[in-house]
Amino acid sequence: MFNFTPVILKNFTRKKATRPYPKTRRNPFDKARGKISIDPQECILCSICARKCPVGCITVSKKEGFWELDPLACVYCGTCVQFCPTSCLTQEKTQHYPVPRKFTQKSKVEKKLKSKAT
Repeated sequence: MFNFTPVILKNFTRKKATRPYPKTRRNPFDKARGKISIDPQECILCSICARKCPVGCITVSKKEGFWELDPLACVYCGTCVQFCPTSCLTQEKTQHYPVPRKFTQKSKVEKKLKSKAT
């Protein structure tokens, strides 16, 4: 028991090892992978991102013109961002924080009409 006395006294005088999470959040690391966002004006609805996603959390509908992401199923690997041909997907450093309800990130994409060269 007396072997632990110095450790106990040290713990009382040192700075705390943990932080109060909801009040104090840690800054993201330099190469952190976080939220995925889309630029709807650049998207061509090719659905390559949906096919390359390893967990299948991306849904693309050409007929209805929307792109949808389930951020609670996403593992933030960045594969969809890497394979996007128009670079309309970006990955931020910030993360999704705990939420009380499940939600999806849905974006309406305007279809680009190909004009005939005359």
